[in-house]
Amino acid sequence: MKVIDSILNTGKTLFSFELLPPMKGNSIEVIYRTIDSLIEFEPINVNITYHQQEVVYRKIDDRYLEKKVIRKRPGTVAISAAIKNKYHITVVPHLICGGFSREDTEDALIDLHYLGTQNLLALRGDPPAGEKRFIPEPDGNKHSAELVEQIVNMNKGIYLDRDLANSSPTDFSVGVAGYPEKHFESPNFKSDLKYLKAKVDAGADYIVTQMFFNNQKYFDFVRMCREEGITVPIVPGLKPITYLNDINLLPQTFHIDFPDDLVRELEKCTTNQEAWQVGVEWSIMQSKELKAAGVPVIHYYTIGIAKNIRAICEEVF
Repeated sequence: MKVIDSILNTGKTLFSFELLPPMKGNSIEVIYRTIDSLIEFEPINVNITYHQQEVVYRKIDDRYLEKKVIRKRPGTVAISAAIKNKYHITVVPHLICGGFSREDTEDALIDLHYLGTQNLLALRGDPPAGEKRFIPEPDGNKHSAELVEQIVNMNKGIYLDRDLANSSPTDFSVGVAGYPEKHFESPNFKSDLKYLKAKVDAGADYIVTQMFFNNQKYFDFVRMCREEGITVPIVPGLKPITYLNDINLLPQTFHIDFPDDLVRELEKCTTNQEAWQVGVEWSIMQSKELKAAGVPVIHYYTIGIAKNIRAICEEVF
């Protein structure tokens, strides 16, 4: 089933969550354990992130380093197929611009289509670890709007090779990312909304937001999107605080702000367990307010940890 159909055909707030593929060499069982702990809350979909390759340097001897290109979390497509087969729930694999030529993207879309995948989250992707600037592959999509356009073209049976005869159309529903606190690369909100509208105009069916800790920023973001002519559903994304260091790590990594009240509560914490509890209680508060406002779905970023998401769902869904 397509995510957009689930969103439009229900009158209640739905639940979804995101998973990371396990680190290379680890078992898929960790994914299954996370899903097992959350499946009773009837998620409308499970998102599986995609991670592009990284460059690492390994010391050979005192004089030389060996450059290696590795992918630390492979398996997005296979994991998506495995989850779909085991749980019979809707899976949304991420597809990114980084590390893909347009030909690579087309091949990935063909594989996903053959596997019966109907949903994708189309993202530009972050620069590789250690890099400050995103650089697309030669003949790769530079922006997620271009990626959405390529997906939508294939839905129309338009492939890169325009000479193909009797080409079969795919049938993907596409979600994209939005930023209630502005993407850090955009010079201002107006510019950021322009790029978001370009993704929607290219054919995106819905938007999932970056994490935020102040619901007013989400409500203001939705209002600005509507004023800009963006009419698709906008799904709020939440990430509960898990560790003491999140007070520093999350703002640095995701370029977001913490409300003063949340900072004060976290500054009282002396252990990770205390910070975890503050994170759960804050996310419950956010979730209940968002649910009361009638949001279509609340999407949770697990970052591989499900116990706190379960505690939140027990209070909200």
